[in-house]
Order: sequence, then structure tokens, then C-alpha cells
Amino acid sequence: MTVVQLHGKSTGRGTAADKRSIFAALDIGSSKISCLIAETVPAKHKMPGAQEQKLLKILGFGYQISRGVRNGSIINVDEAERAIRLSVDAAERMAQQTISEVYVNVSGGRPQSTCYTGQITLEGNGISPRDVDTVISSAVAQITPSRRTVLHLAPVQYQLDDVNGISAPLGMHGESLSVELGVVSADSAHLRNLALAIERAHLSVTGYVIAPYAAGKAVLAEDETVLGTILIEMGGATTGIGIFHEGNLVFADSVPVGGMHVTNDIARGLSTSLAHAERMKTLWGSALATSTDERELLSVPLLGERGVDTVQKVPRSVLTSIIRPRIDEIFELVAERLKQCPVAHLGGQRVVLSGGASQLTGVGEVAGLWLDRQVRLGMPKPASGMPDAGRNPGFSVAVGLLAYGLKPDRHCSIPAQAAKSLAHAQQGYVKRVGRWIADSF
Repeated sequence: MTVVQLHGKSTGRGTAADKRSIFAALDIGSSKISCLIAETVPAKHKMPGAQEQKLLKILGFGYQISRGVRNGSIINVDEAERAIRLSVDAAERMAQQTISEVYVNVSGGRPQSTCYTGQITLEGNGISPRDVDTVISSAVAQITPSRRTVLHLAPVQYQLDDVNGISAPLGMHGESLSVELGVVSADSAHLRNLALAIERAHLSVTGYVIAPYAAGKAVLAEDETVLGTILIEMGGATTGIGIFHEGNLVFADSVPVGGMHVTNDIARGLSTSLAHAERMKTLWGSALATSTDERELLSVPLLGERGVDTVQKVPRSVLTSIIRPRIDEIFELVAERLKQCPVAHLGGQRVVLSGGASQLTGVGEVAGLWLDRQVRLGMPKPASGMPDAGRNPGFSVAVGLLAYGLKPDRHCSIPAQAAKSLAHAQQGYVKRVGRWIADSF
């Protein structure tokens, strides 16, 4: 398992991203590929004694129907490259800027969350930054080499002697310190394929951010990330799950079902085109039945028919009966993943929905029934210059990528020695595989 070392540790000088004024985000989804270009501007209002706050101003906005992508993974590099170029070109023309680097979301690649525990014995003095680095290194040392890449790495909680739930142990006293480290990883091959399509569009990847984490950056209030929240990002072909606690992402997962599956069900069930099925879902679709559904008739063009019998009339209740089972399936799968998650309790009783599929009428109510938690629909935080077309949950990931670029997570970095040891272990793993192939063939 390799580590994506996105950002260095916090210093007085700040990170390289802090010094840049232009950021670009590329959301590669299964239904659309969108690009946002933004610049940092100083906040108008500043609290006395506080550091200068920076805000994002959207300069460019572009999106295209996704091509060459399925379930968040690249399946045709040429088509994906073309869609990326068109999306980026539209954003560059609007911004009158040329970009060379982008933050990219990760929605495929079989994301996994694993917790590792490290423990050290203290020397009796107050806990120092070096002690924190040492205990994190002891947890990182347990990560075994594999064909996966670490995307996010953050302490879930510290334990000092018998006291659990410590978030900031610096300066405290005790005999032993342990840490529970949350590690989110994805298939290395998936990331390389993403990079290949992006590099062929003459761009480089500044950093990878898993989709539910990016969406959380865009739609969650600060108190929600601290107190504990479950974020469900309903994309086109995948639904991402992220659990936030004490300001950190402590768990991430995904299920391979999304809004496009609802569209396909409608197209098959009513024998109509995918384009009209999407239109029906957007205009009249609902996951909840109403008393007027039987009386309201919808016109459905039949696929491949010509002449006077090209349109059939169906009650709206038929459309609802097609949509509801798929929405039930999505949240049943989410509920199962949360049931198996050892840190699900850290998410509390709050669920926030984002993503294009979350806009379907009745989705929040169905989610509440399956998850037995309070549910709200998350909207991206207002950003200056954002066109009206981008002010909806479908662009939460793209907006969150920009927010991540503006303020990268300091806690994502790991001690240099631990990163070096892990990289060395990965090289040893690759060499062993190479020897096995040579001996076998």
C-alpha cells in the first residue's frame, strides 16, 4: 500500500497551496464530467486579532456528459480524455485562464476504510509533537503493502492510559498513549488510469480526494463535522458514504448503485429512451406515492415506434412504482455498510444527502426510514461567481474539491520516516511480485 503524500506538515510558512491564487477542480463522474476554476479573494469582514480569511470566487465553469467512465472508473481512455478536454476548455474560456493542475475526485477504485492502532510508552513528561509522530508511526507500520494507495489518513481518536476519546493530547500527562488511525485507500490501478486520462488532456493531478469527503467539504456545516455526521453522496453510478467526527473523515465507502440505475429502470419499465426516462425522472419522478398519482397521466414516447402509436399514457403511480424499489435498494445497501462499520456510532444521528440523485422528490424521507436518523438535503455553500446551473447538490463534489484546495487538511500527512518505511515496503512487495512472475513464466 502506497501513500499519496499530498501536503506537508503544518509550518509557519504555510503550504504551497496557500500561496497559489488559482485552483481547479475536476469531478470525473459516471453521468457528467465537470470542471471548476476559482481564485482566492480576501474576506470582506475580518475578526479583530484573527488571521486573514480567504474565500473562493468562481471564474470558470464547464461540464459535459460523461464518456468512457463507468461506476467511477475509466473504461475508455480516448472517450474520457475527450470529455475532460471539452469540460476543461469550457471552464478555461469562461475564466479566461489556462490551467495545468487539477484536484480530482475518486468515486471508484473500491475505496476501503481500515483502522490501525499504535501505542507507545511515555517518559513522564508532557506529550510532545514528537510523541504524537511516534505513535502515528507505530500505527502506520502496521499497514501492509498491497496494490492500494492511501488517500486520506487521520487520527480517529487518541487514548491516554484508560481515557478514551481524546482529540488533542499535546501537553497532557500519562504513562501510555495510543491512537486509532483511520486510513482510506483505493486501488492503485484505478488512480493510474484516472491520471492517464487526465495527463493525456495535458493536465497534472495536484491531489486526489475521495468523493464523499469532497462533498462533505462543500455541504457540511463546521459543527456537523465536529459533532459527527454521515454524508451520503448520491452520484450517477455510485453512492458514496463518509463519516465525519471531530473535523476528520473517519470512514469512507461506496455502493455501486446510483441515479443512473433509476433512469435505466424507467427506460426499461416504460419502453422509452434513456433521454426521456431521465426527463421523466427529473420532472415527475418521486420515491413517495401520493393520492393523485392514479389520476395524473404522463405521456411516454415508445422506443423505436413510428406513426400514430408512438406515445402511450401511463399513470404517474407507475413511474413511482419503478423508482421506489431502486431507492430502497440504495439505502438498504448503505444501511448494511453502516451496520458493518466499527465507527458508525461516531456519525451520530444526522445524515446529510448530496449529489444529483439526492434531488429526487421523497429521497430524504426514504433515507430516514432505512437509516433511522435525521436527514437533510445538503446544498453547496454559496460561492461568488457560481452560475445558477451549478448551484445544486449535483456539483457538491466539484465545489468541495475547490474547498479542499483552498484549505488542505494538515492532518493528512504522516511522519517522514513512517512514509519512507511504507514506501520501502511497497517497493519490496513489487520486487517479490516481479520475481514470482519471472519464476512462474
